[in-house]
Amino acid sequence: MPSPIKTCLALCAALLAGTAHAEPASLAPLLGSIEERLAIADQVALSKWDSHKAVEDRPREREVIAGAVAQAAEYTLDGATVEQFFAAQIEANKLVQYARLSEWTLQGQAPDAPRPDLVGQIRPQLDRLQKRLLQQLADFGPYRHDPQCPQWLARASHDGDRTALRQLALVRATAELCVFKG
Repeated sequence: MPSPIKTCLALCAALLAGTAHAEPASLAPLLGSIEERLAIADQVALSKWDSHKAVEDRPREREVIAGAVAQAAEYTLDGATVEQFFAAQIEANKLVQYARLSEWTLQGQAPDAPRPDLVGQIRPQLDRLQKRLLQQLADFGPYRHDPQCPQWLARASHDGDRTALRQLALVRATAELCVFKG
């Protein structure tokens, strides 16, 4: 019969091993906001379909990234981290837009859905979301160097009932969240 001390030690080791693999509570809200931003890509794609504007808008992209970097210090984030994070968000968003525009071109029409105004409605929504993303990125910051970080993101991107496009976009949006020291 094992001694009570050995049993206790084995139980503690098992509990610690289980918590080492548990994702931090700050990951779910961050991923939720990233997915919310990706959902807005459909609205942006509709706007670009109607206006025949290109998906690629480098001046606007630079403006968004510069605005986020300017706010980085408020959230105790470094500018390079914020720049990299928002560049990934923009690339993931464009991925969704390109896919939607391709689908609609193939179908010969876009869906019959409400068309929010890009400048008056969609961009203010993205601006509000940016502040939340900055705070959530700061909250997740201590976990970016954790060796389990890639596994957390892989599990999260495969959980749920996302379409293949949403899963791919989420993978792109989170590709640089984990930081490795080599």
